[in-house]
Amino acid sequence: MSSSTTTQEQAQLVEASKRQAAYQAVKDYLLPEYTRIGIGSGSTVVYVVEAIAALGPSVTSKMAFYPTGSQSEELIEAAGLNLQYISKLPAGEQLDVAFDGADEVDEDLNLIKGGGACLWQEKIVATSAKRFVCVADFRKLSPRLGTAWKKGIPIEVLPMAAPRVLDELRRMGALEPRIRPGVPGKAGAIVTDNGLWIVDAPFLPLLLSKDTESGAQNEDREKGVWTVDALADRLIKIPGVAEIGLFYGSNGLQVASGAQKPVAAYFGMADGSVEVRTPSA
Repeated sequence: MSSSTTTQEQAQLVEASKRQAAYQAVKDYLLPEYTRIGIGSGSTVVYVVEAIAALGPSVTSKMAFYPTGSQSEELIEAAGLNLQYISKLPAGEQLDVAFDGADEVDEDLNLIKGGGACLWQEKIVATSAKRFVCVADFRKLSPRLGTAWKKGIPIEVLPMAAPRVLDELRRMGALEPRIRPGVPGKAGAIVTDNGLWIVDAPFLPLLLSKDTESGAQNEDREKGVWTVDALADRLIKIPGVAEIGLFYGSNGLQVASGAQKPVAAYFGMADGSVEVRTPSA
């Protein structure tokens, strides 16, 4: 009984931490003059939409909200917010800000995303925004990607290319990459909103540039030891790969458009506080 109560309390704590982080992120980054807002996928984004809706129609009626998939589309509609689609964003225009979660976040704010199989849409929305803000709970913090998230880097692939992609991943040192299965009890792979498959590719924890620059650790690609940037660059070049669940490179403070990394990451901590991490100079 006591074990069950402890488990329940822990679950409640995690949910409370997500909510706290979401409300703080919205308070800091959703300015009243903004008109185009990206909304990501995942359990933490539920609270982001809740926080936005709590601002009331006097603020939100002037805003349009762009989802990354069916889940965020439903959240936007259920909250009574104005739904719009990224395909309708005029050429040359950007979203003012996008909020999304992550499966894992490292010290340099590189992300693993795609546990919910929406990584391609998530990357399109994030890179369409002037500012991308990540919202998560304390369990998602890691010193290096692949430390806590052991399921692997999600990779969206053409079904016909999946066997070749798996072969190439093994040659690169991936640890038992596999096609993600679909509905439990039914044969076949999970199919994304784009009609593609997801391959999950576990690697050893990914190094940061500072690891190799300081000589603390060196890449050994044949044994699957890669830096984030090098692995991302190699993965996206495999024929048949449509998109990868590594969000890396620059953030929206460094480049005018196309940034994949967040300008800030909000983490709800176990003690009820919110830790905010921003890119190092």
